[in-house]
Amino acid sequence: QVRFVASGGGLVQPGGSLKLSCEVSGIVLEMSKMAWFRQAPGKQRELVATVTWNGIPNYSVPVNGRFTISRDGVKNTLSLEMNSLQPEDTAVYYCNYDPPAMLDGVELWGPGTQVTVSS
Repeated sequence: QVRFVASGGGLVQPGGSLKLSCEVSGIVLEMSKMAWFRQAPGKQRELVATVTWNGIPNYSVPVNGRFTISRDGVKNTLSLEMNSLQPEDTAVYYCNYDPPAMLDGVELWGPGTQVTVSS
């Protein structure tokens, strides 16, 4: 079973920056695409950014140009550098594979890390 532990969230003012980290453990799929997702209060979880096994990134429109995703295949870690943060970026951020890992038909998610953008 795979486990995802995200960290690095916090409270930041509009225009500020944060860097999120994710440690992947258990059964690690080194060739799988990895991703950051986020879920704002009252909204569905959405895909933020993905990165392939060889480092090719892709971003959702709202974060393109502001966020940078990267991965370390040796350490099994995933990062998300977030700049020019805005209140609409407030959400719980999760890391996972894309598509998300599943066990017995149920998606596996870690606890995520809270990002709050507010003055």
